[in-house]
Amino acid sequence: ECVCEKNKRVTNCRVDNARCICDAVGSGVTVDCTTLTSKCLLMKAEVMGSKSGRREKPKDAFEDTDGLYDPECENSGAFKAKQCNGTTCWCVNTAGVRRTDKHDADLKCNRLVRTTWIIIEMKHAERTAPLNAESLKKFFTDTITNRYLLDGRYISNVLYENPYITIDLKQNSSDQSPRGVDIADVAYYFEKDVKGDSIFHNNVLNVSIDNEALTLERTVVYYVDEIAPEFSMKSLTPGLIAVIVVVVIAIVAAIVVLVSSNK
Repeated sequence: ECVCEKNKRVTNCRVDNARCICDAVGSGVTVDCTTLTSKCLLMKAEVMGSKSGRREKPKDAFEDTDGLYDPECENSGAFKAKQCNGTTCWCVNTAGVRRTDKHDADLKCNRLVRTTWIIIEMKHAERTAPLNAESLKKFFTDTITNRYLLDGRYISNVLYENPYITIDLKQNSSDQSPRGVDIADVAYYFEKDVKGDSIFHNNVLNVSIDNEALTLERTVVYYVDEIAPEFSMKSLTPGLIAVIVVVVIAIVAAIVVLVSSNK
């Protein structure tokens, strides 16, 4: 037997050719514990764990089911392009995020669209003095390359705008090496870490800049695909529609003022 250091949601661990391999909970797919497990298999294990009551929860945890569903995965661990919940179906990207309106089971998803850019935005707790931007950049760059095994060339930016920290991960399908990790998997591991629900076995991430622990109040992940998503206006939230309307009115008003001043 062996311990899967990079995924605690596994069973039946054994050594094979000096590597630790295990079966992912929920799917039974064999995973290599020397690298990250795919997001699809992790989500499937998480859903299975929450259904059975076996999932380990932080003491301050409360239920948040937004974005979590029981996905269909390929044998490779990748998301299937079409995901369904009963008779309701939708298309997803390589990060498993819905990129179309929800339809009936007749929906066609021609291919799995690649997520090429992931933006991780964090907000830290109020401080008396801002963080050192270079120290912050070094911490997150080192963490992403060492803990999540992502090649540093895919970290396009680490920006600090007190109190916001933004990390940009960019990766095209042609860029990724056969055994390299995917930015979607990295972002999922990272998000779980900073929210106190680490996927790693007994290895909590301590966010510390210049030997000072950093408290993160909010973390949001945004996804940009190689092909624009296909949402209709009716699927947009009222708040977003209101913002669009206000912007349009402001533009029209500016044009009217400009035309009037030129007369």
